[in-house]
Amino acid sequence: MTEIATTIASAVEEQGAATSEIARNVEQAANGTSAVTDQIGAVRTVAGETDAGAEAALTAASALQDQARALKKDVAEFLQTVRKAG
Repeated sequence: MTEIATTIASAVEEQGAATSEIARNVEQAANGTSAVTDQIGAVRTVAGETDAGAEAALTAASALQDQARALKKDVAEFLQTVRKAG
């Protein structure tokens, strides 16, 4: 009878150790998932900032293009005026 009780106690102890190991692994997985979630949030933030920066650059490039066209027109008109005067 004592041998059976010892065997059962040993099995219960092993089961407890296995359950504790599973709990540690689950906790580590949860911590890893949390870290990945935080990193994804950071990437999303940076991507939003990059998108805003690209939009601002596009707007500035468009405005610069408009100014270049206006300057080209003004120079052409100035040169035409100079040619007529000469």
